[in-house]
Amino acid sequence: MIWVSVVVCYRVSVVVCYRVSVVVCYRVSVVVCYRVSVVVCYRVSVVVCYRVSVPCSLASVGLYIRWLQALGLMSLLSQPQQKLLNSVDRCVDEALEGIVSSSGYLSLLRGHRVVVRADLEALKGRVALLSGGGSGHEPAHAGYIGSGMLSAAVAGGVFASPPPASVLAAILCLRDAGVSGVLLIVKNYTGDRLNFGLAAEQARNRGVAVEMVIVADDCAFDQPSKAGRRGLCGTVFVHKLAGALAEEGCPLDEIVSKVTEAVKGIGTLGVSLSPCSVPGCLPSFDLPAGEMELGLGIHGEPGIKRSKVTSADEVVKTMVDHMTNPASQSHLSLKSGDSVVLCVNNLGALSCLEISVVTRSAIRYLEGRGVQVARVMSGSFMTSLEMAGVSLSMMRADQEILRLFDAKTTASAWPNLSTVCISGTSYILDPPAKDMQETSHTEGPLSDVMRKALEAVCFSLLQRQEELNSLDRASGDGDCGNTHAQAAKAIQEWLPSHIVPGCPGQLLSTLAGLVQERMGGSSGALYSLFLTAAAALLKDRSDPAAWANAMHAGTDAMRWYGGADPGDRTMLDALCPAVEELRRLTTSPPGGHMAILQAAVEKAELGAESTRDLTARAGRASYIATVHVTLPDPGAVAIAAILRAVFEALGGQK
Repeated sequence: MIWVSVVVCYRVSVVVCYRVSVVVCYRVSVVVCYRVSVVVCYRVSVVVCYRVSVPCSLASVGLYIRWLQALGLMSLLSQPQQKLLNSVDRCVDEALEGIVSSSGYLSLLRGHRVVVRADLEALKGRVALLSGGGSGHEPAHAGYIGSGMLSAAVAGGVFASPPPASVLAAILCLRDAGVSGVLLIVKNYTGDRLNFGLAAEQARNRGVAVEMVIVADDCAFDQPSKAGRRGLCGTVFVHKLAGALAEEGCPLDEIVSKVTEAVKGIGTLGVSLSPCSVPGCLPSFDLPAGEMELGLGIHGEPGIKRSKVTSADEVVKTMVDHMTNPASQSHLSLKSGDSVVLCVNNLGALSCLEISVVTRSAIRYLEGRGVQVARVMSGSFMTSLEMAGVSLSMMRADQEILRLFDAKTTASAWPNLSTVCISGTSYILDPPAKDMQETSHTEGPLSDVMRKALEAVCFSLLQRQEELNSLDRASGDGDCGNTHAQAAKAIQEWLPSHIVPGCPGQLLSTLAGLVQERMGGSSGALYSLFLTAAAALLKDRSDPAAWANAMHAGTDAMRWYGGADPGDRTMLDALCPAVEELRRLTTSPPGGHMAILQAAVEKAELGAESTRDLTARAGRASYIATVHVTLPDPGAVAIAAILRAVFEALGGQK
């Protein structure tokens, strides 16, 4: 636009203005202005201004050309998100080739982005199902091809409707396979309706029996426009129901009638924590950190409402309440006592952990409203590239709907679901009863001294908690001190209310259980292994030789199961030399026991210090460049501290 007084824009991709008096923009992706008097922007992704008198912007990025030129930052103007592709132009074709070549039961129609079943002869005399749409929604739609679901799928460019010529080619391919008719399952987008509709008319002119079912399951808009509700992930439900009916040999008109009725009981709503970006393009909209967009579509278009990100429980409540609000013309009618199939759909970039949390929230909230959750799909079913978001789809279900839903299919993207009703099924199993064999402990001559040693060890580990954390930050995740402190606190909590058994084997078994339960991580497992193996040799004996053999057995267990050896820069570099010194207890006279214990402690301390110069070959430190690991191993330092505390508790000199 050049020499214009006023420009007002709403939901426009790009606005470029030169010598314009006033520019007002709302929800515009990119605004570029040169010699403009006033610029006012709201929800604009990028604003680039040069010689603008008054810039007023609530944009994600406001860039002023002279500043960028001075700083050498002009490259910031256009940086599409990185994607692992070979070519933007060829990415759809290469993706389809990857899907088909890895399947073993799909084929590509030469010259078209059409994927068909390789066993087309199996469709003879039956109704074939054809669906499709823009790419970028994988695994939709090719992932739903197989017996019991789609017969073929047509792909367009990323977020672009497939051309009618390809749709027609797919229909004619199915006709040539001898099908009795073709059902087109189409999401309610103008491009899809037009292109699939044109192909359907052309196929009818060639004598093909073709019908089209339009899926419009979006619950976002309270008052939808004339275009109607959008087709979203609920379309996958229709693929499954229609596929089961076709597999049973139902005629075309019956399938159309039944799925048309089923569509009325399907609703979907999405929420996103980030936009997505078409390959080679900037993100479709801006979304500041800490905010989420409710009611967005699957093509990167913004939603109906923006708010702060809250907990998964709150987000799910907001979504379900909006979907079922009777005041909305797009609502899904749902009342207490109704039965539903629930689909928790990852829009692309949420972690599996997050999706599982959302799934739990959705089941609990629906059950709390008295809705019976009959089946649950949880995963990626209709994505929007790398969008970090989730959609919830619900389908009211009676026994016939569930029968069709549960029918077998070979489609690769369909989950292997249980046919058991989710609601009312107990999923918590009680663990086996604890072994009560050794619950009755009695004190003995060693009880007091072992209690004193334990108290000293706990005190030492808690005192050195931050030191161990600091050492671990250089070679791990910085929690070595915390994990040892957890074990120390568990023992401290246990001591006041329990007898320290006179049998050392019983004590070590008890400590092994405490450490296993409270310490956690690989350290907890290693200490528990050590204590369990050592306990076996101290059940009937408690003389110094038995202690020496027990320590050796514990060390061997750590080496065998942990896979580390002395010299690998682990706790074994402190423990192994100490244990070897303790083996002298098997032959030494009683008067020399404390001297041997002192020597063992000193060897442990020397071993811990020597880890400064060792190359890590086990544990997390083995994944870090040697140049970055210059401090002693924290596990070895902890072992030395434990042995020192025991020695001093037994009367040894500090």
